[in-house]
Amino acid sequence: MVHPGKQAAAMAALDHVQNDSLLGVGTGSTVNVFIDALAAAGTRIKGAVASSVATAERLTSHGIDVLDLNLAGQLELYIDGADESDPQLRLIKGGGGALTREKIIASASREFICIVDQSKQVEVLGEFPLPVEVIPMARSFVAREIVRLGADPEYREGAATDNGNIILDCHGFSITDPVALEAAINAIPGVVTNGLFAARGADLLLVGHDNGDVTTHQAAGAD
Repeated sequence: MVHPGKQAAAMAALDHVQNDSLLGVGTGSTVNVFIDALAAAGTRIKGAVASSVATAERLTSHGIDVLDLNLAGQLELYIDGADESDPQLRLIKGGGGALTREKIIASASREFICIVDQSKQVEVLGEFPLPVEVIPMARSFVAREIVRLGADPEYREGAATDNGNIILDCHGFSITDPVALEAAINAIPGVVTNGLFAARGADLLLVGHDNGDVTTHQAAGAD
């Protein structure tokens, strides 16, 4: 059974999808609910750019065309979930391992709508381990650098990203300056990217609650 908060947030996102648009679509359980709802609603979109192989397969199974971002150009709208969101709509993402492609598509989109259930809202990011995608040969070096930044990195056993890299899940960060930490981790040689979406956070956060209600949060300065 689908969590009512996830269902509510996913359904609310449908109101933002225009006919004949190109969508960026993220990865995860809440996004899967959105994809299924999009197909059931019969909204006719031109196609979608997927952040993972799993998302591409789900879109294709519903008859939705999946496009290469290089051919699609800038997207109007990106819809994705998150593992945590703070009051400024800065996020931790990457629990499903698709953080790099998610970050690329979010950056290539005019608007980023994040859909979550109420359990993902936090005051300070970092209780959820921060994923970092790393080129395999740099794993130990990057792990040592992460320790210097104040966290305990854990190799995600048996997990390879769609890009062929590995993930370190970083425990123990209390992230009071997400923009600075995002930049610091990304500056470590061997890091592809990390799961902080702070320099480019969500523009709109749709939060689904257990009773089926949805609250909307808009980032400061967003249209």
